Amino acid sequence: MAGTLSSLNTALTALRFNRVAMDVAANNIANATTEGYARRRVEGEAIGAPAQPAMWSRYDGVGGGVATGATERMVDSFLDARARREHGAQSYLDVRAGVLQRVESGIGEPGDNGVAAALADFRSGWHDLANNPGGDAARSQLLARAETLAGALRNQATNIATEQSDQRYRLQAMVSEVNTVASDLAATNANVAVAKLNGTDAGTLLDQRDQLALRLSELTGSVATVRTDGGLDVTVGGVALVTGKDAGRFVISGGVTPSGGDDGQPVSFTVVTGATTVAVPTSLRGEVGAVADLLTTTLPAYADGLSAVARTLADTVNAQHAAGFDLGGTAGQPLFSYNASDAAGTLAVALTDPAGVAASGITGGGLDGSNADLLGVTGPADGDYQRLVNSFGTEVASVQRLAVSQSLLTHQVDGAREQLSGVNLDEETVSMLQAQRAYEAASRVMSVMDSVLDTLINRTGLLR
Repeated sequence: MAGTLSSLNTALTALRFNRVAMDVAANNIANATTEGYARRRVEGEAIGAPAQPAMWSRYDGVGGGVATGATERMVDSFLDARARREHGAQSYLDVRAGVLQRVESGIGEPGDNGVAAALADFRSGWHDLANNPGGDAARSQLLARAETLAGALRNQATNIATEQSDQRYRLQAMVSEVNTVASDLAATNANVAVAKLNGTDAGTLLDQRDQLALRLSELTGSVATVRTDGGLDVTVGGVALVTGKDAGRFVISGGVTPSGGDDGQPVSFTVVTGATTVAVPTSLRGEVGAVADLLTTTLPAYADGLSAVARTLADTVNAQHAAGFDLGGTAGQPLFSYNASDAAGTLAVALTDPAGVAASGITGGGLDGSNADLLGVTGPADGDYQRLVNSFGTEVASVQRLAVSQSLLTHQVDGAREQLSGVNLDEETVSMLQAQRAYEAASRVMSVMDSVLDTLINRTGLLR
């Protein structure tokens, strides 16, 4: 009788385990499209014979059925850490590639409306004037081409300045998001620790934890380490940002004013935790690192190069122009003017009277075009601009190639994670059918045991 009753208990454990298995499979199917969801698998644990059933007794059973163990998330901590690292690198390159490509489009080289074309037209205008030094039309056309050239340089400088301003505001929004995500991760860490302590299922919290850590990596290239209580500690540039249930504040300490302006300093960051402020190295990855590098190095370097071109152009043209004479025989006045603090952004045509164009190389106001010939020769500014544009184009192409290569690696890691953690509807359907059939089999065992007990109780020992 005891053995028969124990068989009922064995069947009961099978019913319980397979019901949970069906629930887990159904939950996986329901969350097949949920972002960040890692599929679950229930673990079964065989119930063996008792170590010592009773004094002077021996257990003659074959086991006590199956116990429903933990519901495990199908994840690999190594793959998760690798994914965070690759996503941080991918975000860094994607942001750089996107901004640089937009700036390159604004430069418009090669093209009919860029600075190079305006320079060529400007030099051609001097040759036209040299052929007809007394013509008012040629002189007016030269001033118009000079204004077009100055406008093209100013337009490029304005585009760069606008991009820098946009990126400063973007950086402030990113830093705000970093602090929000870090705070959410700290709160999630606290909830995971409580769930682990209480023995409740923390799967959904762990999914959320991993999503938040991944987003922090995309933003800052941060590094996360798993805690013994199930949470994640996060460092940015080696500085602790999230430690258990506590999160510091990620702060812009230089390069950007609170109003989004430029304070003239390189972009830098600190992490403020309570009364402690720790400087963060500038070599960050992720979106924040990309914008910081753009604002500190890439965009200022191009803006400075463009101003150097404008300054060289104005100085060389003004110097040669001063060596010539206008229609009245007076030495040439400066053709261009600029503010030394922003030569490209302030370059303008200072000469407004066509008669003041110093085309002649001899005194007395003669109709000579020798000075115009000299001004029509390609100068150092032309070569400087060509080298500047070529160098920038090379950098853009390099970043784009790196982004494509990194994308292949990132997709490979994501594919490996998806293969392990992603929900396969066919696989889950099979798992559900297996659990269903096992449940039905356990139910049949109970029916057989019920029939055996009915025979034992109601028919055994009856006299006719």
